[in-house]
Amino acid sequence: MAVTNQPGRYDPSDFQTKLCDCCEDCGTCMYGFFCFPCLGCSIASDMDECCLCGTGMPIRAVYRTRYNIRGSLCKDYLSAVFCSFCATCQLKRDIDRRKAQGIF
Repeated sequence: MAVTNQPGRYDPSDFQTKLCDCCEDCGTCMYGFFCFPCLGCSIASDMDECCLCGTGMPIRAVYRTRYNIRGSLCKDYLSAVFCSFCATCQLKRDIDRRKAQGIF
Protein backbone atom coordinates (compact mmCIF):
# COMPACT_ATOMS: atom_id res chain seq x y z
CA MET A 1 0.00 0.00 0.00
CA ALA A 2 1.42 3.39 -0.99
CA VAL A 3 1.54 6.23 1.51
CA THR A 4 -0.09 9.29 -0.04
CA ASN A 5 -0.27 11.59 3.00
CA GLN A 6 2.34 12.40 5.58
CA PRO A 7 1.24 11.94 9.17
CA GLY A 8 0.58 15.18 10.97
CA ARG A 9 -0.98 16.58 14.11
CA TYR A 10 -3.25 19.07 12.36
CA ASP A 11 -5.46 19.15 9.32
CA PRO A 12 -3.99 21.34 6.57
CA SER A 13 -4.50 25.01 7.30
CA ASP A 14 -3.53 28.35 5.85
CA PHE A 15 -1.33 31.14 7.11
CA GLN A 16 -3.27 33.18 9.65
CA THR A 17 -2.93 36.36 7.58
CA LYS A 18 -2.76 37.01 3.86
CA LEU A 19 0.48 37.75 2.05
CA CYS A 20 -0.20 41.49 1.72
CA ASP A 21 -1.84 42.05 5.14
CA CYS A 22 0.97 44.29 6.36
CA CYS A 23 -1.53 46.60 8.07
CA GLU A 24 -2.50 43.72 10.38
CA ASP A 25 0.74 44.35 12.27
CA CYS A 26 2.31 47.70 11.46
CA GLY A 27 5.15 47.10 13.93
CA THR A 28 6.36 44.03 12.05
CA CYS A 29 5.89 45.85 8.76
CA MET A 30 8.03 48.78 9.90
CA TYR A 31 10.62 46.44 11.40
CA GLY A 32 10.92 44.64 8.07
CA PHE A 33 10.93 47.85 6.05
CA PHE A 34 13.68 49.55 8.02
CA CYS A 35 15.77 46.48 8.87
CA PHE A 36 14.83 43.54 6.64
CA PRO A 37 17.91 41.45 7.60
CA CYS A 38 17.08 41.94 11.30
CA LEU A 39 13.53 40.67 10.74
CA GLY A 40 14.93 37.62 8.97
CA CYS A 41 17.32 37.02 11.85
CA SER A 42 14.43 37.28 14.31
CA ILE A 43 12.46 34.66 12.36
CA ALA A 44 15.47 32.35 12.21
CA SER A 45 15.99 32.77 15.95
CA ASP A 46 12.33 31.92 16.62
CA MET A 47 12.77 28.72 14.61
CA ASP A 48 16.20 27.80 16.04
CA GLU A 49 17.88 28.24 12.65
CA CYS A 50 20.99 30.07 11.47
CA CYS A 51 20.48 33.84 11.32
CA LEU A 52 21.23 33.86 7.59
CA CYS A 53 18.28 31.52 6.92
CA GLY A 54 15.48 33.83 8.09
CA THR A 55 14.34 35.08 4.72
CA GLY A 56 13.51 33.22 1.58
CA MET A 57 11.95 30.04 0.35
CA PRO A 58 13.68 27.43 2.56
CA ILE A 59 12.57 28.87 5.92
CA ARG A 60 9.05 29.36 4.60
CA ALA A 61 8.92 25.74 3.42
CA VAL A 62 10.22 24.46 6.77
CA TYR A 63 7.61 26.52 8.62
CA ARG A 64 4.78 25.35 6.36
CA THR A 65 5.81 21.74 6.86
CA ARG A 66 6.12 22.12 10.64
CA TYR A 67 2.61 23.59 10.98
CA ASN A 68 0.99 21.68 8.10
CA ILE A 69 0.13 24.84 6.17
CA ARG A 70 -1.18 24.47 2.64
CA GLY A 71 1.14 25.47 -0.17
CA SER A 72 3.96 24.22 -2.32
CA LEU A 73 7.66 24.78 -2.86
CA CYS A 74 6.78 26.59 -6.07
CA LYS A 75 4.51 29.05 -4.21
CA ASP A 76 7.16 29.50 -1.53
CA TYR A 77 9.75 30.27 -4.20
CA LEU A 78 7.51 32.73 -6.06
CA SER A 79 6.54 34.50 -2.83
CA ALA A 80 10.17 34.74 -1.73
CA VAL A 81 11.41 36.03 -5.09
CA PHE A 82 8.65 38.44 -6.10
CA CYS A 83 7.26 39.48 -2.70
CA SER A 84 10.11 38.81 -0.29
CA PHE A 85 9.20 41.68 2.03
CA CYS A 86 5.54 40.66 2.25
CA ALA A 87 6.35 36.94 2.56
CA THR A 88 8.82 37.56 5.38
CA CYS A 89 6.40 39.83 7.24
CA GLN A 90 3.61 37.25 6.80
CA LEU A 91 5.82 34.56 8.28
CA LYS A 92 6.71 36.73 11.30
CA ARG A 93 3.03 37.63 11.85
CA ASP A 94 2.12 33.95 11.80
CA ILE A 95 4.88 33.06 14.26
CA ASP A 96 3.77 35.83 16.62
CA ARG A 97 0.12 34.73 16.42
CA ARG A 98 0.99 31.10 17.07
CA LYS A 99 3.10 32.17 20.06
CA ALA A 100 0.14 34.14 21.45
CA GLN A 101 -2.12 31.11 20.92
CA GLY A 102 0.38 28.83 22.65
CA ILE A 103 0.87 26.58 19.62
CA PHE A 104 4.37 27.60 18.55
